[in-house]
Amino acid sequence: MLVSSDEIKQKALELGFHQVGIADANATNGVEVQRLQAWMALGYHADMEWMANPKRHDIHLLMPEVKSVICVALNYYTPHQRPESREYGKISRYGWGRDYHKVLHKKLKALSNWLQEQSEGIQARYYADTAPVQDKVWAQRAGIGWIAKNGNVITREFGSWVFLGEVLTNLELTADTPHTHHCGNCTRCIEACPTNAIRAVAQDDAQGYPFVIDANRCIAYHTIENRAEELPDAIAPHLQGWIAGCDICQDVCPWNQRFAKNTDVADFQPYPANIAPRLTELAEISDAEWNQRFTASALRRIKPEMLRRNAKANLATLQTPFDD
Repeated sequence: MLVSSDEIKQKALELGFHQVGIADANATNGVEVQRLQAWMALGYHADMEWMANPKRHDIHLLMPEVKSVICVALNYYTPHQRPESREYGKISRYGWGRDYHKVLHKKLKALSNWLQEQSEGIQARYYADTAPVQDKVWAQRAGIGWIAKNGNVITREFGSWVFLGEVLTNLELTADTPHTHHCGNCTRCIEACPTNAIRAVAQDDAQGYPFVIDANRCIAYHTIENRAEELPDAIAPHLQGWIAGCDICQDVCPWNQRFAKNTDVADFQPYPANIAPRLTELAEISDAEWNQRFTASALRRIKPEMLRRNAKANLATLQTPFDD
């Protein structure tokens, strides 16, 4: 073998990744494709039509020569807590610090370059939420963690506070054992979601996954992806302060409460203004202020007019208590 699976894993850890696993690119049974198609048939993708990209169904359309998928995870948790006062907006932890794409890509590029340097003919392509890859599916296949009822990948070591990335390669590597499910009968995320976005579906395969996320009901979807001038009446009254993403289902997860660990990645430390932004300021933020405040941030996906919309929707609820 040109380079062993163990050597690749060791290099990934040396580069700062917190977890690494390997999946056989050819060991697929079509179940995940069927589930994705069924999810879209229900309309649960809202207006995210890009989810139908055929490359998401077959990783060989991204790289015909791929034989192995090297999956990595990077812990981004920090212990900072949001203030309780409703005058502040809430930003999901993933967006508190530097854009995770930039952090992951730097490490993934280093891993890919190192891999290709080991022998002529080795190919490697890397992705981090930048291509139609079912990253959660591959992470579970590679033994990183399991896809939970709230749609996130939960790891035993860090809970679900992890970013995922992949390196596709033409090397035949020793694959890890896929991770098993460990949510059990817990329903805390389902019960905590104020918009009932976690939906039960028929359990028609041996993989588990009896729940999926309906984006039409998801606060994270509406605050990040929804480009409409106004948020739906079914969502706006239930934002509970969220203006960029939503961590409710992660905050209540027992795995996160028990196993979350502070990250050692300095770039993921929060920008001070992201922990306790005032809703009144965000509701009037100018395009120039938005551009300066969210430099090198994943929150740039939320355009200034969307941020103002989200803040104003929350301000409109200040006269009423949060829904249980």
